[in-house]
Amino acid sequence: MKKNPLINIVREQKSGKNTGLYSICSANRFVIEASILQAIKDNSTLCIEATSNQVDQFGGYTGMKPADFALYVKTIAQELGFPAQKLILGGDHLGPNTWRKENSGSAMQKARELMSAYAKAGFSKLHLDASMKCSDDSGEAPAPRVAAERAAELCAAAEAAWDKSSNSIPAYIVGTEVPTPGGAVLGHDKIHITGAADAAETVKEIHDAFKRKGLDSAWERVHAVVVQPGVEFGDASVETYVPEKASALKTFIKGEPNLVFEAHSTDYQPGSALNELVRDHFAVLKVGPWLTFAFREALFALEKIEAELFAGKSAKLSGLENALDSAMLKNPSYWKNYYSGTEAEVAHKRKYSYSDRCRYYWPLPEMEHAIILLLNNLSGVKIPIPLLEKHLPAIANTFKMGSLPMGPRPLIHAKIMKITSLYSKACGLHTNKH
Repeated sequence: MKKNPLINIVREQKSGKNTGLYSICSANRFVIEASILQAIKDNSTLCIEATSNQVDQFGGYTGMKPADFALYVKTIAQELGFPAQKLILGGDHLGPNTWRKENSGSAMQKARELMSAYAKAGFSKLHLDASMKCSDDSGEAPAPRVAAERAAELCAAAEAAWDKSSNSIPAYIVGTEVPTPGGAVLGHDKIHITGAADAAETVKEIHDAFKRKGLDSAWERVHAVVVQPGVEFGDASVETYVPEKASALKTFIKGEPNLVFEAHSTDYQPGSALNELVRDHFAVLKVGPWLTFAFREALFALEKIEAELFAGKSAKLSGLENALDSAMLKNPSYWKNYYSGTEAEVAHKRKYSYSDRCRYYWPLPEMEHAIILLLNNLSGVKIPIPLLEKHLPAIANTFKMGSLPMGPRPLIHAKIMKITSLYSKACGLHTNKH
């Protein structure tokens, strides 16, 4: 029997349970490992997503096609003993985003190929996002009806491509109202919380477009709509969820028996806000930059530990922080349009901005070399607990109590899992123990 875990989430939400799913939007191996370890701890399903600019039929900026990404994640899961049937692969912002500078005919042809590649590779959570303006579209975005027609085209491509003999069946996410893949540029004063009428129009237009294309059975598997509930983050500040501002959206979704909301940009929200989002039917919570931000924090802290432990010795040190900044200055394409200010302010943002644009640089050979050197240096020594308390105080107590093996990789995982545990609790997954 074909199934999709999103069906159960919708069903439980509609029965009054605060059940949710958090979605890991990252290709970072350490983030994926930590997320799998969290799911093993919770005995829960895990959703890991690739975005349209990370992974596409040409390789994206990661160099991976959808089948490559699927194999990459499944291999890590197998290495850690995580069952394949508990893994959900998702595709985010699947549409003409990468080809916006082309005319709609060319962009949509490539977008359909993109969707087919994701569906063939076994991705079962697919975000149909045709909201991007192509070169021949007038206005700032295509008209709602045009965007809906394009979303239906994308769905038809997925329906034709997915393996009907598999045990999973694709579920679809519709709508947008979020920053383009890669992060927001606008300030918080520009945040527009989705109106209930706008959400209703989006759902109706897409539903009608599905009907016109004979996609009625696929519409039954549209389980979530993306809206903007008023959560966002800038370089050094976070717009926290305020339930009262989303009250009209909450009323709207209660009247939709087969839909919940998907919330993007939930990074850096306090645990209480994540709990409230799930309670208010934002049942799918997306997180990405916060996890690589935690990864960066862990690496910087470990480099400081490395410097103290090897002070006065002849060992070759990793020089990780300097290597990262050199890489970012050598190729500023991933951050130059996102960071502004004085030279000193921009230098600070390159390292510490919440948008975490430095995440694009970790896969570079020079950064992989620095990380390997750092891990090798620290794997051969015993890190004193007081030194750990100085540089990684948030996780030091866990290792102090001896509940985890000491070492640089477990330390990095523990730092990331401080974040994933918040999402696990908000989604009601922490109660699913072995």
